[in-house]
Amino acid sequence: MEWKKASSLDEYEKLVIRMNTPRVVIDNAVCASSTLVKVDSARKQGFLLEAVQVLADLNLSINKAYVSSDGRWFMDVFHVTDQNGEKLKNESLLSYIERTLSATTSSAASDGDVGLTVLELTGSDRPGLLSEVFAVLADLRCDVVEAKVWTHNGRIASRTRVRDGDSGEPIEDSVKIDRIEARLRNVLKGDHDVRSSAAVGDGATHPERRLHQMMFADRDYERAAAAETGPSVSVQNWVERGYSVVNVLCRDRRKLLFDIVCTLTDMEYVIFHATLDTDVKQARMEFYIRHKDGSPISSEPERQRVIQCLQAAIERRASEGVRLELCAHDRHGLLSDVTRVFRENGLSVTRAEVSTTGDSAKNVFYVTDAAGHPADPESIEAVRQRIGELGSLRVNHDSQLACRAEKEEAAAGLFYLGSLILCTTDEILKTRENRIGKTKVE
Repeated sequence: MEWKKASSLDEYEKLVIRMNTPRVVIDNAVCASSTLVKVDSARKQGFLLEAVQVLADLNLSINKAYVSSDGRWFMDVFHVTDQNGEKLKNESLLSYIERTLSATTSSAASDGDVGLTVLELTGSDRPGLLSEVFAVLADLRCDVVEAKVWTHNGRIASRTRVRDGDSGEPIEDSVKIDRIEARLRNVLKGDHDVRSSAAVGDGATHPERRLHQMMFADRDYERAAAAETGPSVSVQNWVERGYSVVNVLCRDRRKLLFDIVCTLTDMEYVIFHATLDTDVKQARMEFYIRHKDGSPISSEPERQRVIQCLQAAIERRASEGVRLELCAHDRHGLLSDVTRVFRENGLSVTRAEVSTTGDSAKNVFYVTDAAGHPADPESIEAVRQRIGELGSLRVNHDSQLACRAEKEEAAAGLFYLGSLILCTTDEILKTRENRIGKTKVE
């Protein structure tokens, strides 16, 4: 009797799991210009963010989106294209998307932080700050495996994954960790910034979501200028239905929907319905939201705070300045040397993405002059020459493309420093394939 009860319970639990597992449909026939990805799932706080995160991590463009809540269920529809604006035809990519969205938990939360030490920094931005940070890490024998750096509204946030430069292992010595944190705090507090912080993070949160959280906690959304200078964001209450309606109009770019959904989720709002429509330059979005307790936005200060926070979320990833891409043989102190060259030539880094794979380092920097204006071409050329003198880098003199700035229509020059290797969708899949949860419902 007890065995039968246990068996019956197991079958019931399996039925519940099947009923609540998201159902994913990927269709290339519905739309002539994009691939349709449809997800039906039980309503769960944060699932929409997980779904958008999967698409964003693959650098896919979401051209249209529809989100609708019917009772206890969600239906999410995304029209997506690849980095070339084409429909998705790679079978391994389509299979990866289907398996990942069908999983009951996010598969890329930690982004491979196991076995590494995560350092999180926030503070007041200034010219040369990133150079000082990397110089400290090099001096303390810390090898940077990956780093993401954002700046916005005079503030900076970075999330850096490091390992011990001597042993190649995670940094577990508490004395060394304390020394690293103290040195970095001294650098950040050079301007007597009481809000700055340097600490070891747990690495459990998606890295870009974590950057949003760090900048939000640092109150980078507080701006001296009028709100009209940022993206157009409005918030109104639909009293009859108990929703707050958020409308956003801004320049379209990749990961835009992720940034907005991430911010609303971390501010503890639930998105019940949403639409996204894009054209060549603009994105129009509408979100119907409530607090977790079911109530809409209740005061003018709260409404203004939502507007400011969404404007900040859109602007943080907006890359201003000249885009410099570097690919070279990785070595200790490489980032310290490169950013020192930037500093010595009057360039300031507004955003950076650093990654290493084996012995190869792939780095992207967006740079302006010290005042935040477009970088002088002579300074860029001087940097190009100096980088070549470092010996471990090869300079591609023939590669020069255009880089769009978020707030300026004019194009800025793009130089490739070193031997540039583009990260394709296949490479992203290979990197993330090992992180997919392999648990299947039998």
